[in-house]
Amino acid sequence: MKTNSTLAEIAEVLRGRNRFVVMSHVRPDGDALGCTLAMALCLKQLGKDVVAWNEDGMLEKFRYLPGAELIQLPPAAPQPFEVAIVLDNAVRNRAGRCVEAVAPGALWINVDHHITNDRYGDLIHIDSTAPATGQILFELFRASDLPITSAMADNLFVAISTDTGSFQYPNTTARTYEIGAALVRLGVNVGDLSQKMYESYPRRRLELLREMLNVLRFTSGDRVASFALTAQTAQRLGVLPEDNEGLIDYIRAVQGVIVAAFFEELGDGRVRISLRSKSPKADVSKVCGQFGGGGHTLAAGARVPGTLSEVQEKVLAAIAQELNAH
Repeated sequence: MKTNSTLAEIAEVLRGRNRFVVMSHVRPDGDALGCTLAMALCLKQLGKDVVAWNEDGMLEKFRYLPGAELIQLPPAAPQPFEVAIVLDNAVRNRAGRCVEAVAPGALWINVDHHITNDRYGDLIHIDSTAPATGQILFELFRASDLPITSAMADNLFVAISTDTGSFQYPNTTARTYEIGAALVRLGVNVGDLSQKMYESYPRRRLELLREMLNVLRFTSGDRVASFALTAQTAQRLGVLPEDNEGLIDYIRAVQGVIVAAFFEELGDGRVRISLRSKSPKADVSKVCGQFGGGGHTLAAGARVPGTLSEVQEKVLAAIAQELNAH
């Protein structure tokens, strides 16, 4: 297994090379986009030539992030770079078309906090104890005396807050709170950012939640709660893929539920699954691993070939097996 590069080794590349591309995973969340922008803004402060890509571009719900205009769709033709930096992305191909848009010859840097990361790249730094990749980036910038502007601080705060459930999930540590405090000292307006993160959803998201609660299922002796979104329902409501992020937390919060599951019918013959667990004894990364996915013990996902009903039954059976094993 390839060993971790030190933060100092990564910082040396950031200072010594000139042309960079920064990317993260498809269907990006706050950690993915916040980290992409924080890194891109840091490199710009160093005077580097840098572009930031995501296969899905900048999501509507995160357009308030400082520097949001930097994130572009990857080009069709491969572009030459000295360094390609991939953040918060456990498997190389989950960065989608961004990977193919980098011409051969680049040095690849992989920084992530997923325990299932397959350790691709030339320089890697994987810390599965970190609750968010944003926390790793803060440590990189601070330990290496790299610039952290107020705009970068906002992006890092959003990265950490969204991936820790607003500093509530079990992997949130004292260090996480210390970093949060440091980011506030750097200029983060907690009230303003929190309102944009958690209190500015479009109405269509509420309409989607209503539809999902109407198809809510409880299985495994009410220890598993799940709902499913058909492509037809998504089209009828006019929802965006980003609108379903976080809906799973409503059913995960039900008393007695240990695992929550969300199934989304995609248009390519696959079903996207998202699993959340409230107990480390119910390791949903193991469940998703059976279907070619991965993630964390308490939060994981996969894209599974098959019909919606087929995938639901297979995954619910695998969840039941994981629960019964413990």
